[in-house]
Amino acid sequence: MTYSTNFSIEDLHFDNYGLIPAIAQDWLDGSILMLAWMNRESLTMTLETKQVHYWSRSRSEIWRKGATSGNTQLLKEIRFDCDNDAIVLLIEQNGSGACHTGERSCFFNEINNTERNKKEKKTTPFSNICSELFNTINERSIKPLEKSYTNHLLTKGSNTILKKMGEETAEFIMACKDNDKISISNEAADIIYHLQVALLHKGVEWKDVLNILASRRKNK
Repeated sequence: MTYSTNFSIEDLHFDNYGLIPAIAQDWLDGSILMLAWMNRESLTMTLETKQVHYWSRSRSEIWRKGATSGNTQLLKEIRFDCDNDAIVLLIEQNGSGACHTGERSCFFNEINNTERNKKEKKTTPFSNICSELFNTINERSIKPLEKSYTNHLLTKGSNTILKKMGEETAEFIMACKDNDKISISNEAADIIYHLQVALLHKGVEWKDVLNILASRRKNK
């Protein structure tokens, strides 16, 4: 069975109110940022301007994300599900975040059935594990923990961090020569961790690296 990729807005299934749910997702790290609604006109405006527009059900009007807050969303790509009744907007989020509360993502509350009497816990948005790792390393730099290996490296500075990078790279090479897949995976993880510590120490964001990789997609 083959599937056509030549779809238009008219192929989407809007509900009885002429709306379709739209999930905004960070195009680099996959973080789920927010859920809103679109109609045909707001979706058309989004496609034409590359600035994301939504439909406000409470105000019954189209609104451009970030028009007042400055937290605009630049469209990179749109995808839709197998039933054509929901869309995902892959976007570049500008400003402090997507949520009106100031959080990066609207989905910062976590339900914990074992602690029903406790308030919701704020969490970082869903993303890939490498981005989450960098966020954790950054958190350690801001709020050091006693006996934290990350804080130990950051305190020691460049010489210690770069020495560990060299050691882990050598161990990765040896694992590859031995064709030990488990060791290769473990050593690769160690390299990524120490690489991110080095990046943070030098003031380079993980997203800076992801942006470089994204810019090279067309050249692969």
